Amino acid sequence: MGKQAGAHIVWDWNGTLFHDNDAIIGATNAAFVELGLEPITLERYRALYCVPVPKFYERLLGRLPTDAEWQVMDEVFHRYYAEHRVRCGLTTGAAELLAGWSSAGRSQSLLSMYVHDELVPLVRGFGIEPYFVRVDGRTGPSGGSKTEHMVRHLETLAEVDVERTVVIGDAADDAVAALHVGARAVLYTGGSHSRASLEGVGVPVVDTLQEAVETAERMAA
Repeated sequence: MGKQAGAHIVWDWNGTLFHDNDAIIGATNAAFVELGLEPITLERYRALYCVPVPKFYERLLGRLPTDAEWQVMDEVFHRYYAEHRVRCGLTTGAAELLAGWSSAGRSQSLLSMYVHDELVPLVRGFGIEPYFVRVDGRTGPSGGSKTEHMVRHLETLAEVDVERTVVIGDAADDAVAALHVGARAVLYTGGSHSRASLEGVGVPVVDTLQEAVETAERMAA
């Protein structure tokens, strides 16, 4: 199959297209209660958050959580998040940007570390699934890096030219995954990372999804 002529965007979901910061912080603090940790603010979360997630907890605990602690915290986090995500919506302007990219004849896909069987109906519920040539969520254990998932995601998109692919996400791990496969990345400051932590990755950092799309278009030209 030949490569598509146009640029391709791989979108992240949580904190990028889906504005779920409140649910994430609430779920994180619910998990912290299990270890007797004090609640964390959004600002502190964004300054310290990293992947793999157990490393994030190590920054707060001063040690890695035990396997038993991690299992309990992970279960609490996902249970709380599932209950509170219903109050969250798409990032302002996201649907219009997806529609515009598609109407210009370019392709886009979605790769998230949110569990696949819950991601797909959530995306479908917002009416944006038709804009994507593929939607992939996480399969397997939580807490790891996006890199291996990015490899598999792009391997399934044989028509996409990786050199003209740009990953748009809100976490340093999005850029790491992109660079690993030979793609490019733009990082958005509205999600899980502070601008300072994103700028350390060495890729463009923007404050709006509109800027992210404009930057991706230039990078993939």
